[in-house]
Amino acid sequence: MLGPESDGRRPTQGERGPGYPGEPMDKYQVLYQLNPGALGVNLVVEEMETKVKRVIKQVECMDDHQASQALEEISSLYLCLVMEFNKLSFQEVIEDKRKAKEIIDSKSTEAMYLRKSLRQSPGSLETVLKTMEEKQIPDAETFGNLLPGMLQIDPSDRITIKDVVHITFLSGSFKSSCISLTLYRETVPASITDMLLEGNVASILDPRRGCTHSSQASVVPRDRALRPWSSERSLPCLPVPAEVMQNFSGWPEVQFRAMKRLLKMPADQLGLPWRPELVEVVVTTMQLHDRVLDIQLCACSLLLHLLGQAMVHHPEAKALCNQAITSAVLSALWSYPEEESLLVLVYSLLAITTTQESQSESESVSEELQNAGLLEHILEHLNSSLESRDVCVSGLGLLWALLLDGIIVNKAPLEKVPDLISQVLATYPADGEMAEASCGVFWLLSLLGCIKEQQFEQVVALLLQSIRLCQNRVLLVNNAYRGLASLVEVSELAAFKVVVQEEGGSGLSLIKETYQLHKDDPEVVENVGMLLVHLASYEEILPELVSSSMKALVQEIKERFTSSLVSDRSAFSKPGLPPGGSPQPGCTASGGLEQMIAWN
Repeated sequence: MLGPESDGRRPTQGERGPGYPGEPMDKYQVLYQLNPGALGVNLVVEEMETKVKRVIKQVECMDDHQASQALEEISSLYLCLVMEFNKLSFQEVIEDKRKAKEIIDSKSTEAMYLRKSLRQSPGSLETVLKTMEEKQIPDAETFGNLLPGMLQIDPSDRITIKDVVHITFLSGSFKSSCISLTLYRETVPASITDMLLEGNVASILDPRRGCTHSSQASVVPRDRALRPWSSERSLPCLPVPAEVMQNFSGWPEVQFRAMKRLLKMPADQLGLPWRPELVEVVVTTMQLHDRVLDIQLCACSLLLHLLGQAMVHHPEAKALCNQAITSAVLSALWSYPEEESLLVLVYSLLAITTTQESQSESESVSEELQNAGLLEHILEHLNSSLESRDVCVSGLGLLWALLLDGIIVNKAPLEKVPDLISQVLATYPADGEMAEASCGVFWLLSLLGCIKEQQFEQVVALLLQSIRLCQNRVLLVNNAYRGLASLVEVSELAAFKVVVQEEGGSGLSLIKETYQLHKDDPEVVENVGMLLVHLASYEEILPELVSSSMKALVQEIKERFTSSLVSDRSAFSKPGLPPGGSPQPGCTASGGLEQMIAWN
């Protein structure tokens, strides 16, 4: 109950209440300001539609970080309490009642009786709430969540204001005619943000930081000490935009512009090969603003940029903070599972972080991602997003990374993959990158035994088709021949599919072409040789090999690569995977070639 103790201020014509157009507070017009209270500013306002007068108590949130977390990224600076208006102040009411020797009745009384009733019959509230729910009273669920916690007899057991706001705003569409709570935030003007990002505020320094910039000062707002990464330890220098992100964590518009600036910075200014402090800043921003899609998109783009730059300029460097990145991007994916642009970024990031781990760590991460349902998510979007090239390429890339270590939680979903890839390749028949990603997945599926016998011919045809499409892509060629060798090893039907003459030529003529193109690449030659070994293990296939003049090719391979030719099959198997390139029982690699050379 607040009275009209005005400070003399008159609003301008048409002045609106605190807030932005389209927000709940926009429906009020400020009439005048009362004397400020202990916790903030008191404004007398009028509802634009009903002309009813109300009072808004505007309380500034000093800890924006905590307010943001409590309110699921409403990220506000002010809490606005909209209350009923009374011409008299509470102090005037008290004085009038004293003079008249009367008690304060009506509602400071109803509350007293309510408290007395709850003390005498603690279970009565539960009965009332149940009745409200049965009669489908509006917002009964919200009241049921709020009142038991608010009306605890012991004050220490009552829920906090932060809990009240959280429950009220996030558990439903609670509205009350008596009081409403609306939060809004002040934005930092773009011009101010740009000035901060240029490091042109030399007069505002943080003396605790372990480094300074000659012309790029660290900028520290008043609540610097409240930041989650605040520390007395000496920190290495970060790019100015990253420092701004640290110091203005609660302002998403500042975070967004700072990350955009970082995306444009050259590698040497980013401090590559790898800056765990910079990654930590970006990941923390994703966590603080997990409900802001633009922040998630920009942060994932920046992380992908940092990883890409590090891999290009320092391929030997080991990326740190992989677990933190994985958790942050997974959270973003589950928050926006159908946002295609974010999905592509997350798939690409997870493919990189998964393959950069050590073997034991990679197996653990792969298993964790599979348990989180990522495998099913990829397959679902390969099926539903065939028209999106980026989704297909990034999805196949991540699928390859998950299969690479051979730790498969559930093989059942993988049975769909060969048919899905067939659809993808039919949709993008001339796309070399798509073919390369597909061949890698086919190879790993063949090693894991996830290609059914009835699918062998189809997969062999697709592998041969991919080789013909892009013989210049070494990775594609290696994975395709590895996949072919793995299938031929276990299936004579697959072997016949390789040697039989079809449209575009037989697989044997393709082998010759590949050898001539990559004869100086030991890895390619070894994979070609392994395929020939398995083909030669079938007596009915040997005549086809000889009639296609493969004997001279095998002899040349054997002479040129005597010491290394498929000697230990190290290029064909991966840790954790069965040695898919091993020959049939009783047939060694060199023995298979010898048999072919000697065949007459």
